[in-house]
Formats: sequence, structure tokens, C-alpha cells
Amino acid sequence: MTEKLNVVPFVSVDHMMKLVLAIGVERFLGELAEEIEADFRRWEMFDKTPRVASHSREGVIELMPTSDGEVYGFKYVNGHPKNTREGRQTVTAFGVLADVGNGYPVLLTEMTILTALRTAATSALAAKHLAPRGANAMAVIGNGAQSEFQALAFKALVGIDRLRLYDIDRTASLRCARNLAGMGLDITICNSIEEAMEGVQIVTTVTADKQNATILTDNMVGSGLHINAVGGDCPGKTELHPDILRRSEIFVEYPPQTRIEGEIQQLAPDHPVTELWQVITGVAPGRSDARQITLFDSVGFAIEDFSALRYVKRQIERTGLYEELDLLADPDDPRDLFGMLLRAKASAPAA
Repeated sequence: MTEKLNVVPFVSVDHMMKLVLAIGVERFLGELAEEIEADFRRWEMFDKTPRVASHSREGVIELMPTSDGEVYGFKYVNGHPKNTREGRQTVTAFGVLADVGNGYPVLLTEMTILTALRTAATSALAAKHLAPRGANAMAVIGNGAQSEFQALAFKALVGIDRLRLYDIDRTASLRCARNLAGMGLDITICNSIEEAMEGVQIVTTVTADKQNATILTDNMVGSGLHINAVGGDCPGKTELHPDILRRSEIFVEYPPQTRIEGEIQQLAPDHPVTELWQVITGVAPGRSDARQITLFDSVGFAIEDFSALRYVKRQIERTGLYEELDLLADPDDPRDLFGMLLRAKASAPAA
């Protein structure tokens, strides 16, 4: 990758898909999880702030920034559950990396696909540290756009080989099963949440409706289960009955954000939680009892996006799967921006 002051490497949707397929989905998820884990091990080096959110009745638009002092990154992401009814994605995103030393961006990339990958990688990374030993079966409740990524991440990192699917829209479960056919998973499509949870050690909830929903009730959750709660990720949007939370050992990414957006918004502001980075670094214990219920209250955090952006930047340098975007003004004299505009007049089309 040659350095040109006015050019920023840009990864389009097409290039991102080619990159993921060239690496292999499961390998990509595994390497991305390693990148995230490495950054969690240096958690205290990062600037941390809850994401900046603009809420409406229809959904939310958010900015997620962070920096390790040398590189700055942010993601723009939306969440609009109604979009699927209009043929649009519920979640779309793009991201930027920049050099802290001069402020110039060094990467611009699509992050709709990348967010699905990093969300799944983080979920499976948490489960690697929290799920019951020897877990091999998972229920996925909500079979939308995230479900296949979650399944393959848990297969790659945790060793899941049995998958039980449930969605109120059976066609979503059928699509998920069809997409995962031949990928080493024994898949069962279920007629209820209760049926989906039979014989599993892990349950992932990943529904989309922006409301306080009760996807899991207390009587559904037996001892020893690991819950990966992905769908509750903004104020007023939850999936679990509060009694489940009170029975569980709760693990989160960044408490100031999760207390606003996660399942724990239903609890008192001082309810005890453990930060995932503390488990990864050994500062705090993870699962300590085979009968313990562990809950990863996942809302997504900027450091995970930062990790994903850095991983992609290294991979495109190796593969060349990017294009050059003429994004930055680069006048011959940095003080003569207007002169640059005037010199372009000769080649400008008539108005």
C-alpha cells in the first residue's frame, strides 16, 4: 500500500465480501476474536466513552469512537428494526481509522458485514471464558441477519456442533439452516423457545424489535446455562425477564454504556457486574461453578470495532482488496487551499 497524502484506502462491500471469503469465514472470526482479545488485554490504554446516540421513534443512529493514543477509530451505525419491512437492513455501518499524530484517515470501510462478524466474534470470545466446559449445543432465539455469524463463531471458538433455531417467522429459521448447510452443524428448527432450549448449554438471544420484550422468562432458564444476550442494545430494548438477571452472574463490556442500553437497564444502577476485560486478564473470575448461570450482556463497544478495523487494515495490505479514494485536499502549498480550487477551474465543466 503506497502512501499518497490525498488518498485513503477504501474497502467497499464487494471488497469486504471477497476478503472474508478469501480468508474463510471461520478463520476470519477466529483471528478477529484474537485481535479483540488482545485489545481487551490492554483495555486501560484506550479512551472510553459510551457511544453517542441519536434516538427516534423509528430507531437510533450512533457514533462509537475510541483511541489507543496512536490510532483513532470510530464507527457510524444505525439500528432501525422497521427497515426489514421496507427491504432494508436493520443495521448498517461504516468505519474510519486515523493516525493520531497527524489526524489523517488511513482507512475507510464498510462495516455492515464487519459489524456482524465482530459482534459474533465478541460473543464467542466471551463464551470461551464463561460457558460451561464441554458445551457443544446452542439455541439461537431470533434468526435474523446475525444468526449465521453467531453460529459459526461459536463453532470456531467454543466447539458448538449442535444448533437449535427458533424465530417467530419460521422462514427466517429455514433460511438460516439453509445457509449453514454443510458447515458441520447438526441443525434443528424448533416450534417454540422452550423446545429450542432443550438440551443446550448456551442460548443466544438476538431479536430486533425496539421494545422491552420478554424473550426468555425465568422458568426457561436452568442452572449451568450461559446466556449470550445480544438483541437488547439500546434504551427501552430488552429480551430477558429481570428475575433471570438477578439469578445470573453478569458480565459486560463497559458498564456506563451497558447500564443505559443493555439488559441491566432493568436493574438498580449499582447492581454488581464484572467487566469482560477483567476476566480475560485474570483480574476477576469468570465461571466459578458448574451450576452457575452466566450472562454476557452484550451491547457492543467501540474497542471491538477498533480491533476489527485494525485487523481489516492489515489484511487489505496483504491482499490488495481495496481501492484508493481521493478523499483529502492536498494542495502544493498547505496554506493555499483556495489556489488549489482556482487551478481546478480549467478542467471544471461549465455550470
